[in-house]
Amino acid sequence: MEVAGDKYRSILNEEAKSTQWRHGGPPIFDKVNKLFEEGRTKEWPKGSIEETVQNAVKSWEMELSQKTSSNDFKTINPEKFKLIVNGRKGLSGEETLQLGSYNALLKNSLPMEFQYCRADEETFKSSHDAFRSAFPRGFAWEVISVYSGPLVVAYKFRHWGYFEGPFQGHAPTGEMVEFYGIGIMKVDEFMRAEDVEIYYDPAELFAGLLKGPVLNAIAETQQNKSADTSSSHHCPFT
Repeated sequence: MEVAGDKYRSILNEEAKSTQWRHGGPPIFDKVNKLFEEGRTKEWPKGSIEETVQNAVKSWEMELSQKTSSNDFKTINPEKFKLIVNGRKGLSGEETLQLGSYNALLKNSLPMEFQYCRADEETFKSSHDAFRSAFPRGFAWEVISVYSGPLVVAYKFRHWGYFEGPFQGHAPTGEMVEFYGIGIMKVDEFMRAEDVEIYYDPAELFAGLLKGPVLNAIAETQQNKSADTSSSHHCPFT
């Protein structure tokens, strides 16, 4: 199978035909690339450390989301890789692969009644389906600043998308939903990620996703209006 290239994920240009893809073939990022180009705050010079870090993160996120075998990973060192989110226990590449990148980022230790998203109750597929539904144009990611270069890279990032589809029973608002965070990535001499630490406030994300009215409440209101209209135009005995 011929692999489509991608200007922000150059690793796709080098994939082997034997790569095991989660959805049967290499991903196409045309929609989210368009969203990224239209909404990014900065365009980094080609070859700059900012562009290098941005493309590296996009590439390893692609591998964790789209590949099913850690043997096919090229952007992370699967023997050393750890993903640490908001100071929690680090997840290996295999653990992240099984749990799902969204679940790994959203998992937290808050009491159940205070959790915005219960990652422990989601599967890889259900979590990805939920965000694909909420952001049909994609969920774009960009580097805002880079504070230190390899072999330890510290950077600030922005994640955004347009809430145009339902999310966990909430109606879409059509508004932009975004959040900012800090990443610290330790890489080897081949720029493969070994330790990745992510720090962000999930409330920034869910404040926008839970803003829309509950869909069941909308349906119930529509049914009540329909019943009121029906009773006002028909004999109550028929």
